[in-house]
Amino acid sequence: METRTRLVSKALLAIVLFGVCSFLPMAANGLQLYTPYVKISVPPGQSIDYSIDIKNTGQAIEKADLVVQGLPKGWEYSLKSGGWTIQQISVLPGESKTVNLKVEVPLKVNKGNHNFKVVARNQGELALTVNVSEQGTFKTEFTSDQANMQGHPKSNFSFSTKLKNMTGEKQLYALQADIPKGWEVIFKPNYKQATAVEIEPNVTGNITIDVKPPYNIEAGSYKIPVRAVNYATSAQLELEVVITGTYSMELATPQGLLSAGLTAGKKKQIDLVVRNTGSSVLNNVRLSASKPLNWEVDFEPDTIRVIEAGQEASVKALIKAYDKAIPGDYVTQITAQTPEVSETAAFRISVKTPLLWGWLGVLIILGALGLILYLFRKYGRR
Repeated sequence: METRTRLVSKALLAIVLFGVCSFLPMAANGLQLYTPYVKISVPPGQSIDYSIDIKNTGQAIEKADLVVQGLPKGWEYSLKSGGWTIQQISVLPGESKTVNLKVEVPLKVNKGNHNFKVVARNQGELALTVNVSEQGTFKTEFTSDQANMQGHPKSNFSFSTKLKNMTGEKQLYALQADIPKGWEVIFKPNYKQATAVEIEPNVTGNITIDVKPPYNIEAGSYKIPVRAVNYATSAQLELEVVITGTYSMELATPQGLLSAGLTAGKKKQIDLVVRNTGSSVLNNVRLSASKPLNWEVDFEPDTIRVIEAGQEASVKALIKAYDKAIPGDYVTQITAQTPEVSETAAFRISVKTPLLWGWLGVLIILGALGLILYLFRKYGRR
């Protein structure tokens, strides 16, 4: 009876030992994964580097696939060893291999604990926890209290803007603008001209943006999109410049001369050029003249219907001097005007007497001299 009891006890012990041994390979044998930093705390956007030792505690070469399981959506990782990206590892008995795990915590992430694990399939696993210290976001804000300005082309359009880094780490932003040809945009972070700006997490940077339109820009409303961008986040702000336009013109001759010669009683044609030097269209440009008494001035045409900005129009001025004008210089002022602007040019006209009157004057002088000579001879001896 006692012998049978001993046999039963030995059998039960053997069964228990067999059962225990069947669950030991993953603990006592096979591959064990180890890192000292199983739980760490980082801000959003942080890059984490783990050094993981994989030890073969068995008596034979162990080979296993390596995977990362449970990593939250949007997180990125890489497994490398010896400079290579690996998916499977083989370890000799009693030896260890080191694997580098790099985990990229996204900028847009919830605050709190995030759990995942590194698994050597059918061999062992390593549980890891990352505590995100604050609520993360990709967001960047680009704002201005006054995004619209109005003025003429030579006005100083200077916008005060704010760029807020709402991510969890310091950001370097490239500053860009989409502008029409001829425009100029200058960024001044902290009042210093630059094309990029670095802003700490949850900090707002002040950026002055100077916008310079072309000198001959037409009146109208112009959109100026500006951006702050980097590899992770970006923000855009649309500025608006309203050009009211300028009215300006120039009255001259094609050669720039403002003088001419004219015979009394005769007509002289003077070619004129009216230039629109402003940024707005000139409509109904009327020509008029302030002339000496009894002179005549006519224009062909006397009204120019329209002159576009930067363009010019030709006019002929027909000037007739008074037929009894004595020789000398006379000033005739010619004016081109619209309801918005006017321009006056003073022309100096040198008047000469007609050739007939010249000869007549000579004859009168000669006759007077002859009369004097006659009288001298007739009465000189008495």
